[in-house]
Amino acid sequence: MSGSRRAVALALLVSAVAVVAVAPLVGTVALPAGRVIEAIFHPAAADPLTLQIVSLRLPRVVLGLLVGAFLAVAGASFQTLLGNPLATPYTVGVAAAGSFGAFLALAWPLIGRLGPLGAVPTQAVFWSALELFLLAFLARRARWGGTALILAGVTFNFLFASGTLLVRLLADPFRLQAMDRWLMGGLDIVGWRAPATAAVMGLPALIVLLAVAPALDQLAFGDAVAHGRGVPVARLRGIVLAAGAWLTAACVAQAGPIAFVGLLVPHGVRLLVGSGHRRVLPASIVAGAAFLVAADALARTVPLLGRGAEMPVGVITALVGGPVFLLLLARRSSANRSSIGG
Repeated sequence: MSGSRRAVALALLVSAVAVVAVAPLVGTVALPAGRVIEAIFHPAAADPLTLQIVSLRLPRVVLGLLVGAFLAVAGASFQTLLGNPLATPYTVGVAAAGSFGAFLALAWPLIGRLGPLGAVPTQAVFWSALELFLLAFLARRARWGGTALILAGVTFNFLFASGTLLVRLLADPFRLQAMDRWLMGGLDIVGWRAPATAAVMGLPALIVLLAVAPALDQLAFGDAVAHGRGVPVARLRGIVLAAGAWLTAACVAQAGPIAFVGLLVPHGVRLLVGSGHRRVLPASIVAGAAFLVAADALARTVPLLGRGAEMPVGVITALVGGPVFLLLLARRSSANRSSIGG
């Protein structure tokens, strides 16, 4: 890694640490750093209100770190796997399947009491896993490439989105607010169960994707080149598809569908550290985690049109991510024109 890229990586890491340090301080009630530190390291001496607020914010910060990192890495991996710069963790339909399962549990809570994770996460994981199994089965039988996987993912997205609309139509009207709120994505949790579950589900898949980063570098040149260089392309596609989709399922089960993290962060990271996956994936972990934690801190701070409720973090990521992504596209197009003209 060159000196400039080392400096960029260090700046990215320092920025992420700063975001994580500031996040527990901000919200509807701002807290001084000294009181937060006391509540973390000397809870017996902290005042009860500060201790209660910190105990609510810290799990959110950890869940934001995990979900942001998982979505960013899954997005970067899928963009290479599918050969499409617009691919996201949701392209293959896992999020739509998880949303369908979550809506089943929200509409009829009895359905969701059959698993160990809680009503909504259990159904989200089950339907995400079922969709992933079907997609992997079809892909293996038909030996699909990136384009066919995208088309299959879009088809599953439409199918499960239609199922979600049907569940919403049949559900008790008094449950619709909770269903719509979940669909916006959020990190508003209580306790450590959600981040612990996300970590147990997602960290093994994250390690797998980091391990195949050199092979992803070869796959980025196309199937023929990767195969000629000794990469088992079919096996690699299956591994990346399963690991990336499982990371997405872990995120959707605990936080709902949060937009733009898996699309925006990998593109921004590539501009900073280059296109090699041994740099892109670790940098995506750091940048994705910092981006989502910062977005959640902003969501806690901005009141929802004076209604006393916080802004859903999925709305924040979309409002911030959309314009920033357009700026990245404009910058990349300008750089390409300059290189051609030169």
